[in-house]
Amino acid sequence: MQILFEDNHLIAVNKPPGILVQADETGDSTLTDMVKLYIKDRYKKPGDVFLGIVHRIDRPVSGTVVFARTSKALTRMNKLFADRAVEKTYWAVTTERPKPIEDKLIHYLLKDKEKNKVTLFNKAKYKNAKKCILDYSLICEMGDHFLVEVKPHTGRPHQIRAQLSRIGCVIRGDRKYGSQHNQRNGMIYLHSRSLSFIHPVKKEPVLISCDPPDEQIWNKFEDFYLD
Repeated sequence: MQILFEDNHLIAVNKPPGILVQADETGDSTLTDMVKLYIKDRYKKPGDVFLGIVHRIDRPVSGTVVFARTSKALTRMNKLFADRAVEKTYWAVTTERPKPIEDKLIHYLLKDKEKNKVTLFNKAKYKNAKKCILDYSLICEMGDHFLVEVKPHTGRPHQIRAQLSRIGCVIRGDRKYGSQHNQRNGMIYLHSRSLSFIHPVKKEPVLISCDPPDEQIWNKFEDFYLD
């Protein structure tokens, strides 16, 4: 587990693909557990460690995840996310070239909790459907793989995965939304590249970013992102 940022109020890590952020019915070990153990060991803390979950990324997704180390930071970070004052950047590797190569996507998303899958609509035809918005742009291509940068304006479940699939630009490995490729450990090629926000306590600009996993397909693009 790579620590990306740490102070008395926040801690951010690079989540490996295949790890849950928060516990679910599987009972599998979580990123939250790992970070708590790290804090407990590093600072020799007795008893339970406070760690506030500010946001989540899907289990098969890798990348930047930030936690709150105090209740004050948790309350303020929750407000930043609710107010859309956190700029989120994702990278996705797709097997089709997006057309057009950059655009803004607006859909209405309805989640099926039993299937853990979402359906998109062009109009708000269902009462429970949530509006989801993102900007995307093609930033690099290598053979039949395309590196797409995505900036979501909303934080809906499976939003990026479903919206890219909707335009025929399926994320490699994402079988749930149309990929024909199976990847090890159920990973998909979607990576939380960075988070940018004003620190909730220090009121200073914060930019937290991390590179994708050290893996064959991602490494096709390393000359681009290691520059």
